[in-house]
Amino acid sequence: MRRLHYAGTYVLTPDDVSTALLRYARALAETHSSDVVSIPVLEEGGARGWAHFLIGPASQLYSTPVAEAVEEIEEPELVQELERRANRLQPGAAEWPDLLHEEDGVFGEDDF
Repeated sequence: MRRLHYAGTYVLTPDDVSTALLRYARALAETHSSDVVSIPVLEEGGARGWAHFLIGPASQLYSTPVAEAVEEIEEPELVQELERRANRLQPGAAEWPDLLHEEDGVFGEDDF
């Protein structure tokens, strides 16, 4: 589970959803386009819900790991759809885990 930071707040969402959303946002930014996507989130009190994001060139998204144990939400179809959209916009772009590598909480120097 990851904290996906957006517009001064954050939501908790599965690792693979966060990754796919960030990759799609990157593809949209590089093609100067935008989209609205809905992703599963864990709400306060543990309820599951959905958040809607407008992503594109001006998106300021980043994710951080959640240290405490939280039940994962599985949405493989959504992840596949976000990956399909990103691949359509950027067919040669790096995919996870090739995109970013966390090493002891710090990104490797070859990631920038």
